[in-house]
Amino acid sequence: MDPLRFVVNRHHATTLHFDLRLEVDGTLPSWAVPKGPSLDPAAKRLAVEVDDHGMEHLDFEDERKVVWDTGLYVPAEDPGPALDGGHLRFVLGGQRLRGAFALTRTRMGGNPRNWILVKIDDEYAVAGHQWTTGDLGSVLTDRRLEADGTGG
Repeated sequence: MDPLRFVVNRHHATTLHFDLRLEVDGTLPSWAVPKGPSLDPAAKRLAVEVDDHGMEHLDFEDERKVVWDTGLYVPAEDPGPALDGGHLRFVLGGQRLRGAFALTRTRMGGNPRNWILVKIDDEYAVAGHQWTTGDLGSVLTDRRLEADGTGG
């Protein structure tokens, strides 16, 4: 498969969270990831499916949203049907996120919008990995969220 674009936003809306957006057929299917993506294969992250976003969100930033990571991704198979089927494996080539990941629909709590995001154990996996305060800013502008106490 040809590489497609992705973005991960750090977003302060009702709560501070991360948004994973993957290019599929000219739109960005999106998931809110409350704890953010992890490089630790043992960490299973809840990813709640939200409305698709337009391609302009690949580099959009404001006082409540920064581009935490961006780059290209290579899906293991056609991402549209794979997501419809509830499971997508993909390789990210971002600045912070690299290597293989998987998104799997779980229906936890009876909610079909609940998915799990996991890092596949590969050369980019880091057991016990934790992001630091130095990892909070935008990869495009180094802008930070006001919620971090550092302002834009």
